[in-house]
Amino acid sequence: MANRFRYKITLKNHPPVFGSVVFSQGTLRITEELPEDVLVKVEASLNVPMSAEGRIFMNGYQSWTYCPEYDRSGKTRGIGHLPGRVIEHYALDRYGDYDFVSYPNKSGVTHGVSYCYFREGEEYRLIGSLDEHPGYTLFQYDSASRELRLERDCEGLRCGGEFHAFDLFFARGPEDRVFDAWFAAMGVKARTQEKIAGYTSWYNRYENISAETIREDLEGCIGRLRPGDVFQIDDGWEPGVGDWLEADPVKFPEGMKAAADAIHAAGFRAGLWLAPFCARTDSILLREHPDWFLKDEKGRPWRAGCNWGNFFGLDIDHPGVIDYLEGVFERVLNDWGYDLVKLDFLYAAAPFGSGRETRAGRMIRAMELLRKLCGDKLILGCGVPIMPAFGLVDYCRIGGDVTLDWDDRPHMRLAHRERVSTRQSIGNTIFRRQLSGRAWLNDPDVFFLRDRNLRLTEEQKYVLATVNSVLGGVLFHSDNMAEYGAVARAHYAQLLKNRDAANIRIDDHEGLALCYELSGRPMRVKIE
Repeated sequence: MANRFRYKITLKNHPPVFGSVVFSQGTLRITEELPEDVLVKVEASLNVPMSAEGRIFMNGYQSWTYCPEYDRSGKTRGIGHLPGRVIEHYALDRYGDYDFVSYPNKSGVTHGVSYCYFREGEEYRLIGSLDEHPGYTLFQYDSASRELRLERDCEGLRCGGEFHAFDLFFARGPEDRVFDAWFAAMGVKARTQEKIAGYTSWYNRYENISAETIREDLEGCIGRLRPGDVFQIDDGWEPGVGDWLEADPVKFPEGMKAAADAIHAAGFRAGLWLAPFCARTDSILLREHPDWFLKDEKGRPWRAGCNWGNFFGLDIDHPGVIDYLEGVFERVLNDWGYDLVKLDFLYAAAPFGSGRETRAGRMIRAMELLRKLCGDKLILGCGVPIMPAFGLVDYCRIGGDVTLDWDDRPHMRLAHRERVSTRQSIGNTIFRRQLSGRAWLNDPDVFFLRDRNLRLTEEQKYVLATVNSVLGGVLFHSDNMAEYGAVARAHYAQLLKNRDAANIRIDDHEGLALCYELSGRPMRVKIE
């Protein structure tokens, strides 16, 4: 069915540019010859009907942003309900798109970034960006008026000559067909189709790791993980976030090469966590090189969040930063010998743009830099705006961190949509499932089979592990496998078999459920 796409380009010093195009499906590229000026707003609208039974999905800004399917009365919540002093103290607006997007916080109004879809039963109507260099494509749908508003995040960008106001792809049909067509139109392919499994240290020990604890958990994995699986050391090995060239001398007196060598000797691939675009307040990097950091309007280092007592984003346009990062990855990947790097808090590289580049263009450039620095070594991206990472990382987190309970503490549920939550993590694993195998392989975060240091019920552990094993391209846990009894060992073996599941679908007729077939046998796991 044809539709009319109306757009408007507002300039600082010239009259606005209006346009209207009738289209149906396929590629829609809106370009205009603009005078030398500064962009104020680039917006568009179209009518999208939605039935009472229909569902809508709006992609969230970055890996951790919770983004489920909504019905017509659903709403995308911002952080306007929180006191300003709380937002400022915890820098809550820095984790998502809250500092450059207005959230109406109104029933029936949903918001997303880069792509969205409307679903009627098994039929999908997908609307996706083809290129975010000119700015993130922002969506807002009002079910009452049936109006889908689009905006290019490019305010303040200098223009002159041909400008790509919108580069969009529209498709209608079954799920796989519309997503395959979108990625074909973008020319994006996943770098690998190899699913990985293994261990990561974070969700048991957190930052309290050392050579001794890593050795203990590594010994627990021997004979239980398969040869070639991944054993990843997470946050806590470094002296401080931002200082990546040496290990904490107290925790790892023999250094990180010795840890990688031990992992390899056990028959596993070695993984290491870094947050390459970040440095905490007390880091040596920030103290010695304050000029390497992005600055706020008062000339202070740009605060990217409150983790580790506040952290700040590096300026990838500073030659000293590039030299430093080249040295970091040369040491981690070549001198120390790690096979995979989990690169976290990547959004900190591009909180804003400039007169010559949008924040999305900057984020894409940052991801291209990481790909160049890592060569053919494996990258697991995390905390990264979604579309700028397409085709550039091998694996990517697509949900927030899980917690040791189901949905974190009650007061934390009032925070931003990037908060930690097992329940929300599972939701993103389900509703971003289409990205796996197309943009990268999805990392749904970890599952748990252990009994101690955990507050999940047995049913919740089963749901989390099953969803991760069926839908994920990464199957990591944080358990000491030496403590697994016969039941846990059998469950782990079953999770590996689940990776061969076929005819996978989501059923929401009688509550949300994951349905699949295993060796010809139909399986159904109720989610909520």
